[in-house]
Amino acid sequence: MPLDFDRIRAAHERVRSYIKRTPVLTSSRLDEACGAHLFFKCENFQKIGAFKARGATNAVFALDDATAKRGVATHSSGNHGTALARAAKLRGIPAHIVMPKNSSKVKVRAVESYGAQLVFCQPTQQAREAACADVIAKTGAAL
Repeated sequence: MPLDFDRIRAAHERVRSYIKRTPVLTSSRLDEACGAHLFFKCENFQKIGAFKARGATNAVFALDDATAKRGVATHSSGNHGTALARAAKLRGIPAHIVMPKNSSKVKVRAVESYGAQLVFCQPTQQAREAACADVIAKTGAAL
């Protein structure tokens, strides 16, 4: 899908009150070392500590009300699940997050802190996708 400035602007309007404006840093030493101008966007300053907050928040707030009411679902071993859980909480809708049973306790607690329903599965892509499909079939949640 080609970039469309109007869609980018609409996404910005949807997320702007929920997302931190993060700085862009530079380093003259690194610029010299690699022979280019480097820019570092500090998305680790977001509430969840990752850039994934932007996309998840946009996706949740772009849903129509009827779809949103059924909730959202995903599979994740960490930051995306946390981002989706936070966005769902902000919108006041259910979030169902499938996580591998070997996920770090810190990541699990982060998802739980936003009130998401957690489902644990075997730590394989196939198991994650199957468990997520099962959650969607049972709840009608949007992926």
